[in-house]
Amino acid sequence: MTKDDITILYEDNHLLVVVKPQNVPVQEDISGDPDLLNMLKEYIKEKYQKPGEAYLGLVHRLDRPTGGVMVFARTSKAAARLQECMKEGEFEKRYFAVVCGEVKQKRQKLVNYLMKNPTNNTVMCVPSATEGAKRAELDYRVLAEKSGVSLVDIALITGRGHQARVQMSHMGNPIFGDARYGGNKLAKGHNLALWAAELKFLHPVTKEKMVFRVFPPEETPWNLFDMDLYLNINIKN
Repeated sequence: MTKDDITILYEDNHLLVVVKPQNVPVQEDISGDPDLLNMLKEYIKEKYQKPGEAYLGLVHRLDRPTGGVMVFARTSKAAARLQECMKEGEFEKRYFAVVCGEVKQKRQKLVNYLMKNPTNNTVMCVPSATEGAKRAELDYRVLAEKSGVSLVDIALITGRGHQARVQMSHMGNPIFGDARYGGNKLAKGHNLALWAAELKFLHPVTKEKMVFRVFPPEETPWNLFDMDLYLNINIKN
């Protein structure tokens, strides 16, 4: 994986919007594997012939096995304004997931309290009174069911690490391919079926409404569903 393998969706003097490949860390970690942030800094440095290290602000994150749309800030002012946008609830992230089994409640808001175990980098649902627990909230709706799996549209209201993976697993429907949280029984050897499909926010300078949508890969289990239908119709502006 190099910078040349990354799909650029949009760029201007303030923003860089890309498709994060699956299984690539967003920023440098203990694995030492190439990470998205440094590859994009290298891309900017080369394209604009910038001396020294190029600035690129990390505004939000995706878990390493998750792919999809991400926005980075090309100036510190843009980064601050996007982070303010997130605090005000004007930064919308929507995901598709394929989960194991039939989901009993077809549409629901999930509210859990999460705690991270730094020793093994896993997150678990804990009682709300647990010291250090963080509230996690998402809305989901089932779009289709087929061959023992369900296609789910997920809107994250909070942005906790591993949030969608842990909350869906806690509900009894782990995400297909998620070995860490119990979704690997049907899916050995497959990628995690969690995809950041849509991002909506106001441009930090022009205030224009920015909407980006990207399709998940054409592989199992996504190819069980008509993703063109669901991406174009079921995600609303």
